[in-house]
Amino acid sequence: MKKGEIYEGIIGRFDFPDKGYIELPEGKIGIKHTLPGQKVRVMINKKRGGKVEGRVLEVLEPSKLETAENPCPHFGICGGCTYQTLPYEEQLKIKEKQVKDLIDSVCEDYVFEGIKGSPIEDGYRNKMEFSFGDEFKDGPLALGMHKRGSFYDVVTTGNCQIVNSDFTDILKAVKGYFEEKGTGFYKKMQHTGYLRHLLVRRAIKTGEILIDLVTTSQEEMDLQPLTDLLLGLSLNGTIVGILHTFNDSLADVVKNDRTDILYGQDFFFEELLGLKFKISPFSFFQTNSLGAEVLYETTRGYVGETKDKVVFDLYSGTGTIAQILAPVAKKVVGVEIVEEAVEAARENAKRNGLENCEFIAGDVLKIIDELQDKPDLIVLDPPRDGIHPKALGKIIDFGVDKLVYVSCKPTSLVRDLVVLQERGYKVEKVCCVDMFPSTANTECCVLLQRVVN
Repeated sequence: MKKGEIYEGIIGRFDFPDKGYIELPEGKIGIKHTLPGQKVRVMINKKRGGKVEGRVLEVLEPSKLETAENPCPHFGICGGCTYQTLPYEEQLKIKEKQVKDLIDSVCEDYVFEGIKGSPIEDGYRNKMEFSFGDEFKDGPLALGMHKRGSFYDVVTTGNCQIVNSDFTDILKAVKGYFEEKGTGFYKKMQHTGYLRHLLVRRAIKTGEILIDLVTTSQEEMDLQPLTDLLLGLSLNGTIVGILHTFNDSLADVVKNDRTDILYGQDFFFEELLGLKFKISPFSFFQTNSLGAEVLYETTRGYVGETKDKVVFDLYSGTGTIAQILAPVAKKVVGVEIVEEAVEAARENAKRNGLENCEFIAGDVLKIIDELQDKPDLIVLDPPRDGIHPKALGKIIDFGVDKLVYVSCKPTSLVRDLVVLQERGYKVEKVCCVDMFPSTANTECCVLLQRVVN
């Protein structure tokens, strides 16, 4: 098999998150963004270390599993969702099998508790980061998600189905406003232009909406007319804040050099399991509020009895897990690298009447050596890439009897489980919680017990 050659075949094996394989007499080809049972035409685009990878040129025949009706009109173009043509029950079956296969590859003799679905399948996201750009070179202004497989092209996602219609109404209004003005977007290669991102956050429970326009400082623009336009929209929820963030970094990320408040406040409130949380523009909070309640109930069940115990919540975000565990614990200590998330966590704890929570700003790898308390149990909820190897070693050195690991990327989880088992921990239980319907991602919750002293 050589680069540029074209082959046809049926997807058989299917690995997390959405990588299928076709087996041919000439060899095996791995292809991203496929579904089991699809017949595809692919072009070889990578050969590395004996592995051959291709990209889909055409789906010749859909999978027999693809029976879902009315998929999003952006499906297949937008890089956001890959499972939308599958009924939700099939999505859950695929994710459950993929995660179990991953855990089975490194663990023996544990209880697999299957997968819990999201309470809602559509309109579940409480946060979107839309990008400004164009759908093709020198095309009209687009605002939405990157096209699948493209670093540059953006598709306007005005009918996205995994968000409340408030998101798309705001998107259309902002896009239309800047189209009429003839305002240009930031071009990543030339490092010129004004418009970068539109960040929208909307609470499921409270309906509060926070809007943040992210631009460079290369132009000066009066944004009061845009603010008035947004406040005049007929929405399901209520806008509580409109912000303008300046970002002159070269990287294509939402970064905060400075944020001005154009209207209202720079935070909103969401409720989980009877607690109220203040959320700032850039702090981490689970993107599926109703799914988060399922995840945290599962986590709380795995943690078990916390009476008179000191609990460490590492990678604590705005302190959701910490505060859910705090009412019956002796003390909960949260560590989080994003300072504004820590400030929000402290305010949240105070608002919820929890006086036994301490939140510390800093990198877990560095802060862990400075912690004065000795934990009785530890909850881990790291970013997608998992835990830094040195930090993981220090966490293990605490020698707690019980660890609960919450993961949004099973492949990173499995890598860390290998180390944890080598250092004396046994995987007791695993449960998946699907927080991301229509996409290939899922959360996992793992209970580990120390078996050596």
